[in-house]
Amino acid sequence: MKKILLLAVTAVCFAGFGALSFAEEMGKMKGEMKGEMMKGEMKAKHDEMKAQHGEMKMKTDEMKMKKDEMMKGDMKMKKDDMKGGMKGEMGH
Repeated sequence: MKKILLLAVTAVCFAGFGALSFAEEMGKMKGEMKGEMMKGEMKAKHDEMKAQHGEMKMKTDEMKMKKDEMMKGDMKMKKDDMKGGMKGEMGH
């Protein structure tokens, strides 16, 4: 009777330790999977931010081009005005 009781207690202990180690393994796997999901989310956010940065850069480049065109136009008008003014002074 003592041997059967001892075997039963031993079996329950092994089963309990087995369940604990299994639960520990599951906890580790859960943590690893969370980490992988977080990496995926972070990568998606990073890619989204890169796309936004690219759009902003394009807008900035467009604005610079418009500014340069306006400056060239203004400078050409001033140059033409100066040439016209000097011709008028020399012609008198």
